This record gives sequence, C-alpha cells and structure tokens, in this order.
Amino acid sequence: MSDTLSSYTVNRNNNFNLIRFVAALLVLITHSFALSSGTADAEPFRATLGITLGNFAVDVFFVTSGFLITGSLFARNNLIAFVWARMLRIYPALIVAILFCVFAVGLYFTTLSFWEYISNNQTHKYLVKNILLFFGINYNLPGVFADTPYVNVINGSLWTLPYEVKMYAILVIFGSILLSIEKWFNQNRAKVPIFGYCLLIVVVVAIVANIINQSYLFMNKYALHLFTMFFIGATFYVWREKIIISELVVLLILLILIPATLNKQIFFIFYSIFIPYIVFYIAYVPTGKIRLFNQLGDYSYGMYIYAFPVQQSIATLIVGISVGMMIAISFVITLLLAILSWHLVEKRSLRLKNKYILVDSLIINIRFKIMSAWVKLYKS
Repeated sequence: MSDTLSSYTVNRNNNFNLIRFVAALLVLITHSFALSSGTADAEPFRATLGITLGNFAVDVFFVTSGFLITGSLFARNNLIAFVWARMLRIYPALIVAILFCVFAVGLYFTTLSFWEYISNNQTHKYLVKNILLFFGINYNLPGVFADTPYVNVINGSLWTLPYEVKMYAILVIFGSILLSIEKWFNQNRAKVPIFGYCLLIVVVVAIVANIINQSYLFMNKYALHLFTMFFIGATFYVWREKIIISELVVLLILLILIPATLNKQIFFIFYSIFIPYIVFYIAYVPTGKIRLFNQLGDYSYGMYIYAFPVQQSIATLIVGISVGMMIAISFVITLLLAILSWHLVEKRSLRLKNKYILVDSLIINIRFKIMSAWVKLYKS
C-alpha cells in the first residue's frame, strides 16, 4: 500500500492519540528504573542502544508535535488564533499539575512546617518559573523527596516543555517571515516553495550537526536533538504532497535499523533519520479497531505531567520498591489523574479555542489606547 502523506491528512481520524499515549507510558517505564534505583543508567536500553525508551518517546512527541503544530499554523492562518490554541493546550493542565505538586504532593511530603514551606522562596520559584516555562524549569521544593533514591526532583518530566514552547515560537517567527517573503516573491511569478526549501536546508544541517554531536545555533545537545525532531515533523507536513507512505519503505527501514542495533553510533545515525517516517506510517496506515482508542480521550499529556511526582511519592512511601511494582502502581494512579485532567481541565479548556476573537479584540483595543496615548503626548 502506497500513497502520499497528504492523502491521509485530509481525514482527522488517525492514531496520534494512541501513539502519544504509548509514548507517555514509555516515559513512565523509563523513569521507573531511575526512581526505583536512583540512577538513570539502570534503564537497560541505555547500555545496549545508547537511548532509552523515554528518549524514544520524547522524540515521538516532538516529531508529532512539529507535524501537527505546523498543520495547525497553516490551517488557522491567524497568529492570534494559533497562539491562543497552543496556550489552551499546554497551560491550563500544566498549572493544575503544578498546583498539585506544590499543595498536595509537596505539603504532604515536606519535612518543613506548613508556614516554613509556604513562605519559602524556593516554593515561590517553583510555582512561577514552572508556570511561565520560557525561563526553564525549577525541579525542587523545600524539604520534599530528600530521602528518595532520585533525590529532590519533584517533576523531572517537565524539562521538555520549555523546549516545546520555544519550538512553537521559532516556527511562528521564522515561518511568518519566510511565508511573507514567499508570498511577495511568488506574485506574478512561478510559485517557488521558499519556506519548504529553507526548512529542508535547516533540517538537513540540524540532522548532520545532531549526528556528529556538534553545537548548532547556540543550542546544547538536548536542544539540538529536540529541534531536529520537531522540524523534521514540520518538514513532513510542508512536503506532505511529495512524501510517499509505503509498507515497503517501512520494511527497508526495519531491515537497516535492526542490524544497526549492534553499534550504538551507527544505530543513532539511522534512528535519527528514519524514526519520523515510521511514526507517520503508524499514525495513518493501521486502521480498524485500533482507531477505537480515539473514543476514550487524549490522556497522553496528563500521563506525562503527573507520572513523575506520582512515582516519587510511591518511592517515598514504599522503600525499596521493585521496578515492576513501580510501573504497575504508578501507571494506575497516573492514568486516573490523566483521565481527570482530560475531562475536567483539558477538554473544557479546548472548548475555548474559538474565543480567540475576544483576545484579538483585546489586543486591538490595547493597541488603540497605546496609540491614542502617544498622539496625546505628541500634541502636548
């Protein structure tokens, strides 16, 4: 079976919800090794492949995010609507999760008194910095999880969110500039996909830099890798009409990847190039009962932002817990929290997407008042 990627994107019924849920579960599994033993090196795939299940899961998140976010930007064709939709998807659930960490998990496990904990500057930093995201993540709350195998960290999963928000900003800023240039250039001329060509060049350079582990655009190796995955996803969307999705290609990729596992460096090279294609194949080609998962809801984000504090709590309450028990108990509790997060927070927040008109009007009103103030100041 072969067809262009664009032929699949016309239908919103796909497997992205399931893919992201499995990815969130893989992060939970990877963290179970670290939070049970106290070291991230305990995850078995780190030694054999050089990457963990959690690394693979984060790559899947960023590839799918780059693809879907670029599609959202093109479909909305309105910057305010796009930014508003992204904020609704990330921040309401995140804020609730942070409040949960501070006022439920933190208050219960802190060794400080109530007033010492609440008035501590570290508590305030955790709240503010983690809610803003753009300035990085604060991992510690005073007196919390000081005796766990993985010391002091409240929610280690949040480290990827500032990178994701920054990827959105990069996409919007440079995408808007290049698309404007493309629109101007293509007036009364043969159409040239300037944005698409520039994206290809950037992604190829990023892939090469990522493979040889060199810095690129002042990014550290983690930022570079996530940048590469995100913009590979964006490239797949922009060039979706040219990309053929084929079972034969997937088979050839697997025939290359499987023997490449014998060498970590070689595997990483092929993995970085081929894994996005496999993700989009799984997202669109398998049909039938697998699509029933979409009827449940999108629990992946809730799984991702609640798993770590739940697992740290379990490690504190059940000293010496095995990895298997950690996975089983934390999965059940985290899934319940993710279900609540989706139905009580995320789903309700997403209903406000069309309210961007109010935000747009507010911005126009603010601009008008600023301009009026400048006019009055100039006349005076």
